[in-house]
Amino acid sequence: MSSLVSTQTPALRFSLRKSLGLFILAGLVVFACLPLIIGGADPLKQSLRLSLQPPSSAAWFGYDHLGRSMAARLAAALRLSLGLALLSVVTAMVPGILLGVLAAWRGGFIDRAIGAVSESLLALPGLLLVLMLTAIVPDNPAMLYLGISLVLWIEYFRVTRALARPILNSPAVEASRLLGFGPLYILKRHVWPEISAILLRLGAFGAASAIMAIAALGFVSVGVRPPTPELGLMMIELLPYYEEAPHALLQPIAVIFLMVLALQLLAGRQDSGKETA
Repeated sequence: MSSLVSTQTPALRFSLRKSLGLFILAGLVVFACLPLIIGGADPLKQSLRLSLQPPSSAAWFGYDHLGRSMAARLAAALRLSLGLALLSVVTAMVPGILLGVLAAWRGGFIDRAIGAVSESLLALPGLLLVLMLTAIVPDNPAMLYLGISLVLWIEYFRVTRALARPILNSPAVEASRLLGFGPLYILKRHVWPEISAILLRLGAFGAASAIMAIAALGFVSVGVRPPTPELGLMMIELLPYYEEAPHALLQPIAVIFLMVLALQLLAGRQDSGKETA
């Protein structure tokens, strides 16, 4: 009986943790997309008579220093951050995985060449690379997306190369080769099932890192410019009014915290349950 409890309890705990992360993320997505479905206030519309008004029954999130609806701006900023983070992760994950498998499979010059490119990019701090790109083409969210993708793909490449190498050298893959199966079959049948869980968890962490990077760049007024709603930009705009309207400043901070928390909970640690079992 005791062994049964010890094997079920971690799995239940991890399941609850991921369910909580999914619930928080779904709530944020609904909040961000609801104005597109049922309509709502214009996030750019100003009304100085409503400046720094606190939350009320008519406006649950209050107004910022220019009398703009905080609910509308938070929803628009969420769509921007989640969209950029998701696009960056997908764009980085696909070439990172393919290049990692290619380097592990072929080895030799191809492995060294791709490894050299990744290491040369690693020599630059990630945020510095994004800053350089946004300085070349300012006021363009696409450069934020491009810069973050260039930083993130290295992680997927290095992890995939390390995980795929022993799998490709295993007897099962050698048997598939002798039977005449091609690279696509081997990738689908042998490699992806073994590395997908780790890479998807890495994707959740990458999305959280992308959201933090976008907010940090917005906080230092790089990338997205006013009046476009962006969480880091909203924080720096509302910082001078933290004594008069602390609720307004805390709202973008709380949204970033909830987004990162949800992605961290979703990432989880499945291996712990297996080890215990």
